[in-house]
Amino acid sequence: MKQRPGRGARWRASWRTLLAGAACALAGLGGPARAQDAPAPGQDKVLRVCEDPNNLPLSNRAQAGFENKIATLLAQELGWKLEYTWFPQRMGFIRNTLRAKEENSDRFKCDLVIGVPKGFDMAATTRPYYRSTYAMAYVKGKGLDRVRSLDDLLALDAGQRKKLRFGAFAGSPVTDWLLQHDLMEQVEWYQSQTGDADQYPGEIIEKDLAGGKIDVAFAWGPIAGYFARNARTVPIMAVPLASPPGLKFDFEIAMAVRHADKDFRQRIDGLIVANEGKIRAILTQYGVPLLEPQAAVALAPPPARKP
Repeated sequence: MKQRPGRGARWRASWRTLLAGAACALAGLGGPARAQDAPAPGQDKVLRVCEDPNNLPLSNRAQAGFENKIATLLAQELGWKLEYTWFPQRMGFIRNTLRAKEENSDRFKCDLVIGVPKGFDMAATTRPYYRSTYAMAYVKGKGLDRVRSLDDLLALDAGQRKKLRFGAFAGSPVTDWLLQHDLMEQVEWYQSQTGDADQYPGEIIEKDLAGGKIDVAFAWGPIAGYFARNARTVPIMAVPLASPPGLKFDFEIAMAVRHADKDFRQRIDGLIVANEGKIRAILTQYGVPLLEPQAAVALAPPPARKP
């Protein structure tokens, strides 16, 4: 669930929550999969999806995450049965799912990963199906209700700001911002890969922020939005963050298949385009902060600078 050292390497390491990532952390250390001897994806009309069993709001074994809903949508559109291979988003995820074959068989365990960063190099990626950003979350009614940006946070009275306890994932893009503004000593650090499959990134908000251990949580936007929306004990505000100058907080998310499965990737691309509205509705239902695709942003006039 995680959510970035060089920003590219950091992002790949924590892309599931920071989505906070190093590519090897998800892919493991195995070499390229040899798909030429395996049945083509969907040959038996089964959509085999690789997923984390405990990573809401993305996925869980009860199929309650938005990636589960999107997988169900794709299977329905294909007219195929849906099956999962479950493995925690930890070291070796790709090696043990997308690149792993069933015992005594040439068939791969699964054929599709529903969420990876655009350009993820351990697999072939589809066209992006959403773009989101990191967010900060805080409990309403505790003196931060007017904070709607990082600039607002910095504009707080120095005494008040000095007392804040921040929660952030080690290696996330927010790390650089915290360092730039001399806030590192106030940070409670979280690991995106703990080795404990029972832990999930949303705990930073659902447990520690709600419980008062930290005052401000920085997390990947889909995680912050979901757990703020579904908070039960205290009211929580999630604020999507604009990327500061020189830093990148927003990322495009795609799906992934094996490099050799070109026809399957094209088919999934077609489904993403044909079901864009339905996919967006699912993401909105889960509180995912959605930004316009990069191409659309590039054609638009630059946004006005905030005061």
